[in-house]
Amino acid sequence: MRTRTVFATLAAVLLAAAPWVSGIARDTGRDVAAAERWNPEEIAILASLRLRELPPAPDDETNAVAKLPAAAVLGKRLFNDARFSRDGTVSCASCHAENKQFQDGIPLAQGIATGTQRTMPIVGAAYSPWLFWDGRKDSLWSQALGPLEDPAEHGGNRTHYAQLMQAHYRVEYEALFGAMPDISKLPRDAGPAGTPGEKSAWDQLDRDSRHAVNRIFSNIGKAIAAYERTLTYQESRFDHYVNGVLDSNARERATLAPQEINGLRLFIGKGQCATCHNGPLLTDQHFHNTGVPQRDPKRPDLGRAAAVERVQRDEFNCMGPFSDAAGTNCDELRFIVSDDPALETAFKTPSLRNVALRPPYMHAGQFPTLEEVVRHYAKSPPAAVGHSELAHGDRKRIQLSASEIQDLVAFLGTLSSPIVEATLP
Repeated sequence: MRTRTVFATLAAVLLAAAPWVSGIARDTGRDVAAAERWNPEEIAILASLRLRELPPAPDDETNAVAKLPAAAVLGKRLFNDARFSRDGTVSCASCHAENKQFQDGIPLAQGIATGTQRTMPIVGAAYSPWLFWDGRKDSLWSQALGPLEDPAEHGGNRTHYAQLMQAHYRVEYEALFGAMPDISKLPRDAGPAGTPGEKSAWDQLDRDSRHAVNRIFSNIGKAIAAYERTLTYQESRFDHYVNGVLDSNARERATLAPQEINGLRLFIGKGQCATCHNGPLLTDQHFHNTGVPQRDPKRPDLGRAAAVERVQRDEFNCMGPFSDAAGTNCDELRFIVSDDPALETAFKTPSLRNVALRPPYMHAGQFPTLEEVVRHYAKSPPAAVGHSELAHGDRKRIQLSASEIQDLVAFLGTLSSPIVEATLP
């Protein structure tokens, strides 16, 4: 499918270019030739990070409509429909805003109330086996369902959502998923995660009615996931630079200033950033405790350690009755690690693509700037809960000077690029 740019504002361009401009001013006296000397091992690492090495998103066998254009069209409408919330004011796009890198730019997600974690960007999420900061969902469609029922986000309930589909999207729904069951006589507000009254109404429904509603509910998530899969990154200045290094193209190599090149050298070397931020999306898709401070020390967020049981018992997981995988090809869930002490307060490694355009940072927006993020890693403080990988184990402590911190931050600014959406019919 062709693509169209959905995020390319003047502000983004200026922000992406700012490190390059300042780099020229500050690095006039540096030896550019020396900065660009890469050995074979470093070149191999650089090649592995460029965007053109990113394969197509893996098939999602739990979602039979994941790659259907009609599902993506429906999913985009649902993604932007604020009727799918308790008070009719919150849509998926409220927190995943197109003009804000498909996130919201605030420390904690704000729906009908305030959440406990930062909104994660959804671009490239189809490549991840685990969703959310703690990995409490194991598919993109199952992830889309979570906020719909979360009392701080959309805050709605399943029968209401199913009836909205019947009232406003029946034709599109049935073209994808088959005949919709008659749910017109079911109570308007019933669900297992709602108010006490909604839970009671849900418990009074017979098994077939609950299953029918759950099937419609799961298909809402599958359509939204089909749309989210259409969102991808274009190449950044970093990618053009690496292309220039590999292809001996002086023009493309000139896209980075010496300060940014030095930051790149720190990123793959002394700074140890590429240990976790690797591959074309600059994430290992794993969970790590790096001593990030708790937003509320009295109620610590245990991260991955607390999420494992949640995803195992989730009725919308890969092995559940609403998965199109029919319980097969669910090795990630089947062999999930559950007894590793390192999971305590461990959070997912986010992609660094467009990172300079989406502050604040960390799982609860603890750091407002990239400079503070890098300083945190250089400081390597112990974790308030569990054991930080930065301060324990075989990993060498990261030691960066003040100028190296600035160089690394300058490099991170070179990862910015437009987001594109596959053209939908």
